[in-house]
Amino acid sequence: DRIVGLIEGVILDTIAQTNAHRSDVIGVGIGAPGPLDRDKGLVIVAPNLGWRNFPLRDRIAERLNLPATLDNDANCATVGEWWQGAAQGGTDVIGMTIGTGIGGGLIIGGKLFHGASDVAGEIGHTTIDLNGRHCKCGNYGCLEAYASGPAIATRAREVLVREETASLLPSMVDGRLESITAETVYRAAHQGDAVASEIVRDTARYLGAGVANLLNTFNADVVVIAGGVTQAGDTLFVPLRAEVRRRAFRPAVDAARIVPGALPGTAGVVGAVATFRLGTGMGLN
Repeated sequence: DRIVGLIEGVILDTIAQTNAHRSDVIGVGIGAPGPLDRDKGLVIVAPNLGWRNFPLRDRIAERLNLPATLDNDANCATVGEWWQGAAQGGTDVIGMTIGTGIGGGLIIGGKLFHGASDVAGEIGHTTIDLNGRHCKCGNYGCLEAYASGPAIATRAREVLVREETASLLPSMVDGRLESITAETVYRAAHQGDAVASEIVRDTARYLGAGVANLLNTFNADVVVIAGGVTQAGDTLFVPLRAEVRRRAFRPAVDAARIVPGALPGTAGVVGAVATFRLGTGMGLN
């Protein structure tokens, strides 16, 4: 209920700050971490929030007395980039969101694809190493365990401790290695730091392997990658695209654009609006 109250407060503050009126608001699109039951409006489990079978859609609808829709947050980000961002014009789109985890969304034939039980697009939990790193989901070798923000920081710390290699990274966090984040690694890589650059290249290879698997499966025309990882720029995207070319079938590679997201920080919000419009029959035109 506390989170629902905070969401209500943000919505009311936004209405006030934009000089709008309650009557101007036709509804609320909600993006939430999954897994979800969209038909019932439930967040089935969200460990970080302590939710289990939580009726988020209906709670917000009741508090605001407005219709609401619920979708996965990564689906929303993908739809946002497709509707208003870097994936505009695509028909078959793969979206990846990289932050504390790795989420994904799939647009197939111009329609958001949810799958049989609303878990389509869990790209972060595809396996890239059968006996690899332990993932928070309980599995081993998931893409998320290698290329999410926390995983990037962990791999950097491991190198610094294991090899005692000269690097800018310790000085950037005043010697507190536990304070290294993915952003720290990106900044160091931009400054030419060898350790950080190698971590970013390895991240590109992991992501490239994941994207190649997806292109060989879905033959998408756009792959849009959003989230903090895009701060790495060409340091990440050049080797990522090269890894995709090395691993995926050439016709699949030739047909696809692999691009960074164009809506930093807002793709999910834009996509939540889009999923509300789609879910209530309004369309996107």
